[in-house]
Amino acid sequence: MTISRHNFNDIAAGNDAKKREAPFSLRLSFAEKAALRDLAGDMPLGAYIKAVLKDAIQNKKKIAPSANPKALGRVLGQLGKSKLSQNVNQLAKAVNVGALPVTPETESELRQACADIAAMRQELMRALKYGGP
Repeated sequence: MTISRHNFNDIAAGNDAKKREAPFSLRLSFAEKAALRDLAGDMPLGAYIKAVLKDAIQNKKKIAPSANPKALGRVLGQLGKSKLSQNVNQLAKAVNVGALPVTPETESELRQACADIAAMRQELMRALKYGGP
């Protein structure tokens, strides 16, 4: 009779000191996998992915996910559909007819609002790769 080195009762109860973590799996589209294979070149795909992640961890690089162009496009579309431009135009008309007293503070706030709207549009365009750097 052989004496087992393992205490199967402890293992079954989850008390195994050498318990391994469950493997990590990742689903990729065909295009994503093909792109990774191209980047990996002659290296096995798994080894390439591990090397990239190891480098990112060692250099404490954050790998940002790519932008979701459909979502960004919807946001840009909503910005275009919003009545921001009409509201700014109405404020300009109110200023021109004297219905809105313009103090230096009001003018500054209006200019800042216009700049903010332009900046939002530019950032969305950049995220969609339509705008410049």
